[in-house]
Parts: sequence; structure tokens; C-alpha cells
Amino acid sequence: MRPLALLAEAVAADPAVAAALLEQALGDGTVIALPAPGEEAALAAALASEAPPGPAVVVGSGGSAGGRRWVQLGVAGLEAAADGLGQWLLEQGLDPATCQWLDPLPLHHVSGLMPWLRARRLGGRLRWLAPALLRDPAALADACPLPADQPALLSLVPTQLRRLLEHRAGEDWLRGCRVIWVGGAALPQDLAECCRRLELPLSPCYGSSETSAMVTALAPERFLAGESGCGAALPHAQLRIDPASGAVQVRAASLALGEHAGGRFQPLPLDEGWWSSGDLGRWGEAGGLELLGRGDGAINSGGETVFPEQVELRLTAAARDAGLPLRHLLLLAEPDPLWGERLVALVRAERSGPLDVGASDGVPDGDPLGAPDAALIPPLMALAAALPPSQRPRRWLACPELAPSLLGKWQRQRWREWLQQRPEGL
Repeated sequence: MRPLALLAEAVAADPAVAAALLEQALGDGTVIALPAPGEEAALAAALASEAPPGPAVVVGSGGSAGGRRWVQLGVAGLEAAADGLGQWLLEQGLDPATCQWLDPLPLHHVSGLMPWLRARRLGGRLRWLAPALLRDPAALADACPLPADQPALLSLVPTQLRRLLEHRAGEDWLRGCRVIWVGGAALPQDLAECCRRLELPLSPCYGSSETSAMVTALAPERFLAGESGCGAALPHAQLRIDPASGAVQVRAASLALGEHAGGRFQPLPLDEGWWSSGDLGRWGEAGGLELLGRGDGAINSGGETVFPEQVELRLTAAARDAGLPLRHLLLLAEPDPLWGERLVALVRAERSGPLDVGASDGVPDGDPLGAPDAALIPPLMALAAALPPSQRPRRWLACPELAPSLLGKWQRQRWREWLQQRPEGL
């Protein structure tokens, strides 16, 4: 294997330069490793000398439930994923070659890599969006006007979508998109209802780095008609629910070849071609996929199975209905001698100043003790009293630095380690 790591800051800062180098390397049949800034050493240590030949790309995966993983995606699989989405677009009455692919994420994310590859494979215009523009709707509208004669296609995580909708300029800009795929995290009910009221063409979807991004998508017209969930499988993929574990399983030409770890390569574990994702799901009444949460995130509390992500959504929606200035809420589990496990809530309040998406938000100036966060805890506890006992957090902690990753995913292991440093009573 001949990996090419794009390490230079100038390359990471300029996606067009990175894409040009990527294009050249893929043409040479190389296996290209794409580290995020600051992850070069970790990726170099993980790469195996023996792995399937290129052309292929190695990108980071995971971080939500466990540690960072590095998966190798063959270009043939990436192109199969692009072709499947292209067929889906044709079913929606859109010719991919006439569309504008908006890309607000760096190439080291699979969701940043795929718009580039889709444009490369299917045609159409690729347009890079600096991630900072997603946090400044007025500047976004000025920097990227959306022409009516070229359908704009955009992928967002719910956090990015919500922040755009907090400003009229962001709402107006989103109206110019023809399809807005939303994935990476659960779409809160209040956010879905808001988008329906605004008649925004959302397409909730499901996928992962291991599947080369999307393997399901809900047609915007069905979303606007009130259908929930992530839609049916895209043309290049098959999905099923494991009857024993409830895990979502995928069989697709777009599946990763395997994983690099500790200098060794491990092929993706498959059962007759099926890969078990670790996400739990069910089929909705309309036949689409509905996600329940991570299989490794479910806990048993007092004999009840509890999905922390579902409780987070309920409490967050209740807080917004009550007008509480809640920015982030994360529920983790702690051992309990009587219950088995109990939930613990980490809380961060809204601030009046600008906020950045990502785990590097840090503590805002002038708020070293997290007083606004602590002030939220009593009203949140009152709202939680309406939940079943197994779903009520047993303790609450102000966490001024609490934030998801750039893709809107919670790096739960990071916050478990943070929690372990706060013993009972703190």
C-alpha cells in the first residue's frame, strides 16, 4: 500500500487544492489517507502496510460510542454510492448533471468527500462552502447565491440546519435549495415540524463512513407530507433489521473494504455480505427506516431498556417548548447499585455571543464557572419529572464546554472521561 496523507495546513485549508491532489493520486491507483488536522500522527500509526490495493481512500469513522477508527473505501464502492444517489435523484425528477453540489465539509469527512466524488462521477457543478459560512447566514447568502436554474443539493447535520433557521437570512437561503439531506444525528421533532411549516425540501437520510455515506433517503415530498424516519434503501443498497439484536444491517457495493488499526488491516466483518451497523432501528408504518439509537448506547435502568438519545430528544423538545435557553444536553450512564445504571445529564446554556459548532467551542469569555448552565438545571429537573423514573437523570452537571463534533455527533467516550473526573456531589 502507498498511502498519501494530506498533511499540509495549506492543503487542509483549501479544499480545491486537496481535491486536485486527491484526483491526481486516485489516477495513480494510490490508497490515500485523509487525516483531520491534528490527527496525522494517529492515522500514521494506524495505517497497515498490507491492505487491499488502490485506488482507495482512508477516512476517519466513529468517535460517537467508541474510539476513532480508520476505514478504507475503495473508489469502486464510492462510485457505486454516487450512482445509487444519482438514480434516486432521477426518481425525484432531477438530472444530477444539471445540479449544483454544495459541500460545506472538509474532504477528510466522508460527508465532505462524497459531494466532490458525486460531482466527479455524475456531473454538475461543485461548490465549496467554508464551514464558517454555515454559522453566518447573512455572509452565506452573499457568498453563495443560489441560481434558480441550477438545482442546489445540500447535506447538513441537524445542528447546522437549526443554526441557519435561527436567522431569516438562513431560512431564505435554504429556500433556494432543491434537496436538503439531513443526517449524521437524529432530526429533532420540533426541527422537522419547523421545516414542514416553512416547506423546506428536507430529505432525512441514514448512512455512515463504512457505507460511503447515504444508504437511505426520504423523498422531500414525503417528508413534507408528514412521513417520519429516514426513508427506504437507495438503489445501490439493501437494508434489514436483525431480529435478534434489532441492529440495522446493510448490504451494498459501497461498503468499506475494512479498517486500519495499530498497523494492521482488518476486513469489514460481514455475514453473507451483510454488515451490522451497531445502530438499532425498525421499519415505520410507511416502510421507511426509523432509528432508535446506538445498540452500544442503550442501558438497563431498573429493568427498563433506555435509549439516552431518545430521552435527550424528548427533554430538548420540552425545554424549547418551555422557552428555556438550552444549547446542548447530553445524557450519559453511571453504574448504580440498585438500578443497574442511571442517567447523568450534562447541560450547556445558550450564550448571547456567537457560537461555533464543534468540540473546540471552549468556555465563553467571562463565564468561567458556567453560571448560566447551572441556572438551567432546576427547570430541566422539573421537566424531567414527567418522564418515567428510569429515564430521569439522577444527577445534573453544568458543562460550559459541552458541544458535539463538527458533524453533530456526540463523542460520548470523551464526555464519559470528563464525567469520571467529576465525582458524586460535584
